[in-house]
Amino acid sequence: MTFPTETNFSDRHIGPRPGDAEHMLKVLGYPSLDKLVDVAVPASIRIAEGLDLPDALSESEALAELRRIAARNTTAVQMIGQGYYDTVTPPVIRRNVLESPAWYTAYTPYQPEISQGRLEALLNFQTMVQDLTALPIANASLLDEASAVAEAVLLMRRSGRNKGGRTVLDADCLPQTIAVVKGRAEALGFEIEVADLSNGLPEGDVNGIVLQQPGTSGALRDHADLIAKAHDAGALVTVAADLLALTLITPPGEQGADIAVGSAQRFGVPLFFGGPHAAYMAVRKGLERMLPGRLVGVSKDADGAPAYRLALQTREQHIRREKATSNICTAQALLAIVASMYGVYHGPDGLKAIAEGVHSRAARLAAALPGTVHGQFFDTLLVKAEGKAQELVSAAEKRGINLRLADSDHVGISCDETTTDAHLETIAEVFGVELPGGGEATIPAELQRTSSYMTHPVFALHRSETQMLRYLRALSDRDLALDRTMIPLGSCTMKLNATVEMEPISWPEFATIHPFAPEHQTEGWRHLIDDLENRLAEITGYAKVSIQPNAGSQGELAGLLAIRNYHLSRGDEARTVCLIPSSAHGTNAASAVLAGMKVVVVKTAQNGNIDHDDLQAKIEANRETLSAIMITYPSTHGVFEEDVRWVCDQVHSAGGQVYIDGANLNALVGLAKPGEFGGDVSHLNLHKTFCIPHGGGGPGVGPVAVAEHLVPFLPGDANGVQRDDHDGVSGVPISASRFGSAGVLPISWAYVALMGSEGLTAATKSALLAANYVAARLNEHFPVLYSGENGLVAHECILDLRALTARTGVTAEDVAKRLIDYGFHAPTLSFPVAGTLMVEPTESEDLAELDRFIDAMIAIRGEIDRVGSGEWQLEESPLRQAPHTAQMLISDDWSSAYPRELAAFPLRTLRHDKYFAPVRRIDGAHGDRNLVCSCPPIEEFED
Repeated sequence: MTFPTETNFSDRHIGPRPGDAEHMLKVLGYPSLDKLVDVAVPASIRIAEGLDLPDALSESEALAELRRIAARNTTAVQMIGQGYYDTVTPPVIRRNVLESPAWYTAYTPYQPEISQGRLEALLNFQTMVQDLTALPIANASLLDEASAVAEAVLLMRRSGRNKGGRTVLDADCLPQTIAVVKGRAEALGFEIEVADLSNGLPEGDVNGIVLQQPGTSGALRDHADLIAKAHDAGALVTVAADLLALTLITPPGEQGADIAVGSAQRFGVPLFFGGPHAAYMAVRKGLERMLPGRLVGVSKDADGAPAYRLALQTREQHIRREKATSNICTAQALLAIVASMYGVYHGPDGLKAIAEGVHSRAARLAAALPGTVHGQFFDTLLVKAEGKAQELVSAAEKRGINLRLADSDHVGISCDETTTDAHLETIAEVFGVELPGGGEATIPAELQRTSSYMTHPVFALHRSETQMLRYLRALSDRDLALDRTMIPLGSCTMKLNATVEMEPISWPEFATIHPFAPEHQTEGWRHLIDDLENRLAEITGYAKVSIQPNAGSQGELAGLLAIRNYHLSRGDEARTVCLIPSSAHGTNAASAVLAGMKVVVVKTAQNGNIDHDDLQAKIEANRETLSAIMITYPSTHGVFEEDVRWVCDQVHSAGGQVYIDGANLNALVGLAKPGEFGGDVSHLNLHKTFCIPHGGGGPGVGPVAVAEHLVPFLPGDANGVQRDDHDGVSGVPISASRFGSAGVLPISWAYVALMGSEGLTAATKSALLAANYVAARLNEHFPVLYSGENGLVAHECILDLRALTARTGVTAEDVAKRLIDYGFHAPTLSFPVAGTLMVEPTESEDLAELDRFIDAMIAIRGEIDRVGSGEWQLEESPLRQAPHTAQMLISDDWSSAYPRELAAFPLRTLRHDKYFAPVRRIDGAHGDRNLVCSCPPIEEFED
């Protein structure tokens, strides 16, 4: 293989230098990287030719091309509303969170001791949401408002008294919300009714109702009586509420609602052409243990000090699997952190002032427009136009303002914090009216908020930019992210998120575009998306790709719904069984359940592959009802299974479809295409293989790629607009906006454009090299559990600690915590096999960092041996006491059986750049028994 030169971006992306790669190959006993790949990757799946992609661009060329693409978008004053508003991201937050690798390269906080900064930020988010909604428990964000309402509907259905009753959505709910909920309900077989609930509850059994506050028309209504009547009828109530409006109006909890959901987008998160935006969910007491998504809680560490962690982790889908009631496994953590810091920066009085400014501008405009439909509103007006709506919207657009065309007789106008008097004057000119000096507030006394909110000191302590900057720096210093160390998480592909890829996402020409802006204003966005979808289709071997799903779990659901609707279109209503290997990602089973399928588990053979006999038996038993099989390739065990084509053929011969989970695509790009070796559909993780950063647990993008026969069933447009470039797509919408989390797509576009065909292929080969190098060097210390027939692994390897645990008592968790003292994030813990660590080094880590990790693991094995020999008692060993905080190390009370130096600096190299965890090992069980999910008093941290 010819390695890239220093002038190519791919050389910056790929860690090992040519000489390093030669050393690694020598350790493995292979003469060349190509020979290693030829042996590791089955010939039966290899592609004959390279990828047909445009030539790689340099960094300057890529930025120039992105500038040209961005220039094709038209920036305008966005007053369309409908759940999306322009906002001001305070520069201190934009630069030091949204654009800071210390925040955006962090992984999900499953290792809480090294995640205290982002966990505190997310706890601030939960506290802010709880206060604003007046409900006692909120989660740490969901994916978008529409899917959050869908999650709330499912929560009501499993918690309400009338379990067989229908769910009623108010006609004034956002149209994209109604579309997404209907799609989920159809797959699960329950009834959705859309009704004007201002006329009261409909007759018959109702399981739950969903209200919008304010409604999509802008109307503000007192829902207290309706909520009380719904409860009397045995129904639960969800209110989709605008967080900014809740600073002025009576919150859902005070009106009796059981659940509140919505979007935090207007708290400082750019429009991003529809996403990523953090949704929220808050619930009344008694529903907290059914709350979907992640919940940050307060527990205590080994010294009894308060410490944050993800609470109730046993609800995660890798445990609940086919019994799951939600497939949510990620969040919008980075965007929730931005929103929380917006709240910290402005405080309750600042948020209220912003809301009052928004409302006063809407009121001033309402005073000028005699055709306003609703007299009570917060920020949005619905104005009668008597057949001239399109004319008025077009006239406003010519003056640089986008309004909403509600229908031929009505225009929607939404104000936000960026709305100015000049904007109001322009609108008045369009409507041919005079703008008065002011307008009367329209929020009636019975709807005005009287309760306090956001009273915790954190929302008052950091109001100057100086203090805000220091707070953000202090929090990020408590965390261990990719900007400080390798994160060797198996199946999570924590690779380089290059600065050149990240730079364009905050350009105004990308960031300030409304998802429902006229198509001729979004030519740049649609060109970039179409080009990225085409490149991903070439990479995967499928006919078409949709980037709408805004997480891997949502891509899974979209793919399974496509399979379901394909079978239905052929009259195969009975095909509802989904085969899933026992080793699969937990979201596979959860997604299948949400797609209305019955999960049948296929056994894993001794070598980690799919058990052939059991597969054939399950196929035969379900031949007439088989809908699909979901497999991960390479397998979840990190192995290229030689028989993947045979597995696909067996399922196809029984009339089923093959879903190939794209979680491990980083081992295939440029070498093999799932769409060509048997797959009918795959989802991809752009936040893994294609360099969108994990952001502490989101944003994610999970595009769905399908073969030709499934193209018509790709996700449709939730906003109900059929467009010329839909290519016949009319499937179930998955996300609120047509292009999901579009705002982060320039990252993946740039990555593919910068790497080109040769660079992408070289990255895959280097990922295989790195994983096999780590496996070979660690195998004698921690046996590699699974490998292929050739003794090689794919892009990750599983280290088996079970025999060591049986002999010494030292667990995989002990090793994970001790790695913190060595300055590393742990590998994936106890998945897919309990008692193991799954390591994925990725192609971006250079030889020095790989060796640093290997040295740490070998040193830890030496410590395990000292426990095994009886030199140390396990409970008093550095393994069980890890991680060691600076406070513990400087304490006068040091009685450990090992010296402080070994605790803090087990390797000499750590003396030059040492990370200290801010807390000791956290008591997870205590946190689950004593659920505290809002900011604790400041004094608890000052003792």
